[in-house]
Amino acid sequence: MKILDDIRVLDLCHVWFGPWSTMMLADMGAEVIRIEPPWGAIDRAAEGALFGGSSYTFHHLNLSKKDLTLNLKEPEGLKVFKELLKVSDVVVQNFSPGTMERLGLGYDVLREVNPKVIYAALSGFGQTGPYSSRGSYAPIAEAMSGHTRLTGDGLDPEGPPVGMAQAYGDLGPGTMAAMSILAAIRYRDRTGKGQMLDVAQLDCMVAYNTGVTGFLLSGMKPWELRKKYPMGRGMGGLFQAGDGGWVYLAGFNPRAIDRLAKYLGVEEVTRELIEGKVKGMARDEAVELFVDADIPVAPVYHVDEVVEDPHVKARDMFVKVEHPKAGEITAINFPVKFSESQPEVRNASPVIGQDSREVLMDVLGYSEERVMELVRSGVTSLP
Repeated sequence: MKILDDIRVLDLCHVWFGPWSTMMLADMGAEVIRIEPPWGAIDRAAEGALFGGSSYTFHHLNLSKKDLTLNLKEPEGLKVFKELLKVSDVVVQNFSPGTMERLGLGYDVLREVNPKVIYAALSGFGQTGPYSSRGSYAPIAEAMSGHTRLTGDGLDPEGPPVGMAQAYGDLGPGTMAAMSILAAIRYRDRTGKGQMLDVAQLDCMVAYNTGVTGFLLSGMKPWELRKKYPMGRGMGGLFQAGDGGWVYLAGFNPRAIDRLAKYLGVEEVTRELIEGKVKGMARDEAVELFVDADIPVAPVYHVDEVVEDPHVKARDMFVKVEHPKAGEITAINFPVKFSESQPEVRNASPVIGQDSREVLMDVLGYSEERVMELVRSGVTSLP
């Protein structure tokens, strides 16, 4: 039994924010039906390398899902969607605010069709507020929530801001969206009531920024706090090894520094001492030294090293899946280990329209003739 194997999700999402949240639900067992137009969603094909017709980010963010194509701008497409809505539990979308209403699919319509539906509206700035109509991407939320400035401050408070890697302004809020959908499912289990969730990237990224709380309490920016209240004898950060590699040392408490001093046989541990020690060693040799000294440490990996790390492999973080066009590929597994109901990657990201026939016939009971009629009229498509 999977945790969400009795839940059907209609996934109207694209790019990173929404697809990440719905993929987590899919890995937990929900039947997630990704709905995109017959000509394909904007995140399926991107500039640059394609693998089996899709970008690598599409492969990353759409595991364990089914794919149905529907033209929601056609009355017949809306009709099909509403029939699916009647037998579904959750609708998730990350269109610009107002798009669903223009399609005739605002929350007032959704709950009239299915009063128990849980509707998650994901956007950059939320459905209300003075910025609600603005477009957004992950770097916008990262910048306005203070993360971009703080990342730069970590290098030099007088220097430029530094962008965060890998769109955490999407992935963080997407995780919050998935958690909130689970909470809404639990609420519905207890009350029988559906509800709407308004998930904004900026709101979530502000919530993730502990530096904001530091400012609210002290009136100082994090670097100003560090300057006024030094960490004491703790030490950490990046150190370059003699072979050009880097290590990250996290000796952030006095006891760690005491252990390191004893291990190295010195009276005082200084940054200059550590820099010299690491500089005289290869990266992996330096990592072993600090591991032996019981100091938290990590090699700074490139992605090709991440996938070969023996610990990551031992934690079953990769799984083989078969893609209809790309063949057998290696995907990243669901990261949390459950003792009783382990989520799992069930299939590769779908090709466009991969499950249109199955969904329309098995879920809605359409005949083959009816499906082909929808194909001919441009309402849906088959792979």
